[in-house]
Amino acid sequence: MRLTVAQALVRFLAAQHTERDGVRQRLITATWGIFGHGNVAGIGQALVEEKGMPFHQGRNEQAMVHAAVGYARQRNRLSAHAVTTSIGPGATNLVTGAALATINHLPVLLLPGDTFAARPADPVLQQLQLPYAGDVSVNDCLRPVSKYFDRVTRPEALIPAALAAVRVLADPAETGAVTLALPQDVQAEAYDWPEEFFAERVWSVRRPAPPRRSSTPPSGPWRPRNGRWSSRAAA
Repeated sequence: MRLTVAQALVRFLAAQHTERDGVRQRLITATWGIFGHGNVAGIGQALVEEKGMPFHQGRNEQAMVHAAVGYARQRNRLSAHAVTTSIGPGATNLVTGAALATINHLPVLLLPGDTFAARPADPVLQQLQLPYAGDVSVNDCLRPVSKYFDRVTRPEALIPAALAAVRVLADPAETGAVTLALPQDVQAEAYDWPEEFFAERVWSVRRPAPPRRSSTPPSGPWRPRNGRWSSRAAA
């Protein structure tokens, strides 16, 4: 199936589900976005064409992440939102919300635009980068606040990156902010994708069993009282 990288990613995300206690639901139920240089011609076009992925128009990048984090908390980490931004200050506004998501183990998928992989024009408007390191962009500030980070610099790299990203999002113990940095030109690059990449996938979310209550008395001066172990001093 021939699609652009952005089209393939959006279609892939629309086919991901979680399941716990026999109940199945969409993993990524919607995408927030503010479009500009870095994502309008790739992810923006893909979201317009993919009817299975609802879109929410944002006005501030940090607010979009906080809204996505609140949604994941309300859905008990079983569903999440994606957030796409342009390269530059739009991407840096993601950092605070990403840190909040990661420290609280709440899933959110970040899709910031990135610098041109082929570097036909550098720098572009509002693009932030190091003049002495061409492989570093402003998106690298998301590395320490993400549970998973990858920069997709070739179309075929999307397949393992997307699968790894979804695996982390669906794991309550490992989840948090997941970042896929998408170079502007790679988003719009066409590629022949295997159809099984877009097949529906169900990620089983385990429910850890609570620890059994022990009948063994704790060490020290304790004695049973009202069905519980309490200290003699407290008694």
